[in-house]
Amino acid sequence: MSAPTTASASAAVTGTEVERIGELRSVIDTCDAEIIALVQRRLAISREIGALRSASGGTRLNLSREQQVLARFEAALGADGAALGMMLLRQGRGRL
Repeated sequence: MSAPTTASASAAVTGTEVERIGELRSVIDTCDAEIIALVQRRLAISREIGALRSASGGTRLNLSREQQVLARFEAALGADGAALGMMLLRQGRGRL
């Protein structure tokens, strides 16, 4: 038996389900806005740390700190979490 097509699957969704999907999508949109704001805050903090490290003669990269961040993301979210953590680190310090 084949999977239902998009049109027939949509027809099977009730009005209540469509309404609930809309509500849930709205919640996702709110979560996305919060995530974006937190990422922007994190990047600003990371850039400030980088500037302070550079001003004091330190390096831009602190490998042990980055490993801690990646381990925390991976423990909480798995391999994709580690990729997300790496993206955040790169955004904050730039590519090496």
